[in-house]
Amino acid sequence: MDVLTDALGAMRVGQTRSARTEVRAPWGLRFPAVGGTTFHALLRGRCWILPPDGEPVAMAPGDVVFLRHGRTVSLADDPATPLRDFRPEGWRPGQVIGRVDVEGPGERSLLICGAYQLGRSRPHPLLAELPDLLHLRAGEGPGLAAAVALLGEELEQERPGQDGVVPALVDAMLLLILRTWIHRDAGEPVPGWRAALTDRAIGESLTALHDDPARGWTVAELGDRAGLSRSAFAQRFTELVGEPPLTYLTWWRMTVAGRLLRESDAPLSTVAQRVGYSSEFAFAKAFKREYGVAPGRYRRQPAAT
Repeated sequence: MDVLTDALGAMRVGQTRSARTEVRAPWGLRFPAVGGTTFHALLRGRCWILPPDGEPVAMAPGDVVFLRHGRTVSLADDPATPLRDFRPEGWRPGQVIGRVDVEGPGERSLLICGAYQLGRSRPHPLLAELPDLLHLRAGEGPGLAAAVALLGEELEQERPGQDGVVPALVDAMLLLILRTWIHRDAGEPVPGWRAALTDRAIGESLTALHDDPARGWTVAELGDRAGLSRSAFAQRFTELVGEPPLTYLTWWRMTVAGRLLRESDAPLSTVAQRVGYSSEFAFAKAFKREYGVAPGRYRRQPAAT
């Protein structure tokens, strides 16, 4: 399993939502906070991002702004324009595609906005390294630019299959945004998970742990796979990932277990085996130590956002 895709899959707790926003100057929209992350892409015209704390950020057509915490944020044609609340036209409960139009005498701008419902109770450390506001310039990621254009085309008018195509494209946008960020400073020394995923030795070991979390991995075995001594591998892994290999493996096993408990009705013994525990008792003890509640109780609790 691709580590980036796997990490995001473990955090997902709800459906993506998106909206096509067509505005004419003067315009200013205040977007509410969401329980996840959001992005805003400018297709044409002009736009300023007005974060709740920080300086306004000017966007050019093709630019994408990603907000890690999904906090309240405002968009406007000019930082001085008065703001109004963002209200997608005619949105129904459970609807995943919305639309908003703001009439005015001035220049027309077209934006695409998307929101991802990602659980915050157990975030993957990769996302913790993202800046609160990530501004990606037009053309910075070729795949990202193509996805923005295709999403804009799909949202231009109602078409058969749109309710399936648009959420899939919005999901792809999240991966493309993160991929662009990961490779943004290629060739330069960068710390943390960005370096881990692009480092051949550590990246391959992370893939192995994600592919088979139930296996009884040892640091020596992972070092052999990476072509490094046990000590050199452990040091390199810890420097980039932020914790020792087997500590991360335990964290990931419990993350997978939590997802299995929430998304399936598999018996606890099956869940235990799938994350490397031959004893249901040992699994329950490790799970409670990690989550603070027993597996059965966790399964009955609503998912936190």
